[in-house]
Amino acid sequence: MHRTIKLFVNNFVIFLFTVTVPGSSPPQRPWIPLARPNRTRPACIFTVMCYNVLCDKYATRQMYGYCPSWALTWEYRKKAILDEIRHYSADIISLQEVETDQFYNFFKPELKNDGYEGIFSPKSRAKTMSENDRKYVDGCAIFFRANKFSLIKEHLVEFNQLAMANAEGSDNMLNRVMPKDNIGLAALLKVKENAWDGLSSEQAAISQPILVCTAHIHWDPEFCDVKLIQTMMLSNELKTILDDASHSFRPGQKIDTNNVQLLLCGDFNSLPDSGVIEFLSSGRVSMDHPDFKELGYKSCLQKISNCDTPNEFTHSFKLASAYSENIMPYTNFTFDFKGIIDYIFYSKQGMVPLGLLGPLSSDWLRQNKVVGCPHPRIPSDHFPLLVEIELIHVTTNGGSQAQNGLITRR
Repeated sequence: MHRTIKLFVNNFVIFLFTVTVPGSSPPQRPWIPLARPNRTRPACIFTVMCYNVLCDKYATRQMYGYCPSWALTWEYRKKAILDEIRHYSADIISLQEVETDQFYNFFKPELKNDGYEGIFSPKSRAKTMSENDRKYVDGCAIFFRANKFSLIKEHLVEFNQLAMANAEGSDNMLNRVMPKDNIGLAALLKVKENAWDGLSSEQAAISQPILVCTAHIHWDPEFCDVKLIQTMMLSNELKTILDDASHSFRPGQKIDTNNVQLLLCGDFNSLPDSGVIEFLSSGRVSMDHPDFKELGYKSCLQKISNCDTPNEFTHSFKLASAYSENIMPYTNFTFDFKGIIDYIFYSKQGMVPLGLLGPLSSDWLRQNKVVGCPHPRIPSDHFPLLVEIELIHVTTNGGSQAQNGLITRR
């Protein structure tokens, strides 16, 4: 009874704050069309959201002194975050900075009611903590609409473990990269037959999963080498996951990994001109890139990255970022920093972005004197990204010979 009264009081206080928040709500963010779906070929059209929700333990007055303390509380913010997720109602939802306890007791049950299934993993430090402390460790989550997708397999990518395994005696790998316990989380998803448009029963027999990955890369600008190495390790692990996937099906269900599309979403804590984004977008980065800080990583990185051309690290995915700088000037908006650090990457040869959610109104931010987020009207310091994607069925591109996400190495 006492707990019920306390909960009622908390919710009533939050309600009072909500109805007395000064200023107007931000206007709807615009939808920006990019292409029309091609109705002459079988395809699956779906939406994907990427959102760093700002976990409770980081939402402090020390970090966000411009935001009223009541608007920083998780009890206040979580309702607005869930409302935003529900408003956009994406088919695939990629979240970062989700606290363990909040995943199991808030996000998972709430989104299950909306028809989603989800997976989660906390940062690696959770393994070393007591059961009670573990509740407050944040991590990454992927939710997917159960009537469109089903989970084939999930994969956790732990960067500290990979750094330790590939250090090759490098002090910097052990002292700079290994202590950072960021993670990537991937879900190999089966696209259900009813999610395809224009698919014949013969075409439906060809399995075409998608690999959805979310990641939260290290934050500190002084560790741009760590960010780039974590991203290289991630791409290498995703390639391994696809290679393993081709052997994991029962006889008669084997898939050609060239048919698996990659959707890579996350908070990469890296600006568009960084080594991280150059590597992901172009498929290559110089071994002498300034982001490596001349710290002698070459020999150990040759174990975790392709080196098909002299003096370059490469990856075999053919990716593009759905958002460009001229569409979204910032995805993270605080008093001290405003910039693009969140991304949705997609396989260029098998996916077509049809449209995306535009930026929050700069006029509204200026008129309401919003110097940074969170704000009573904006629950996180990140803005969610949302893209509508047309997934082209492999039979359109000439059966299993289609190269749609991986360049086949011969």
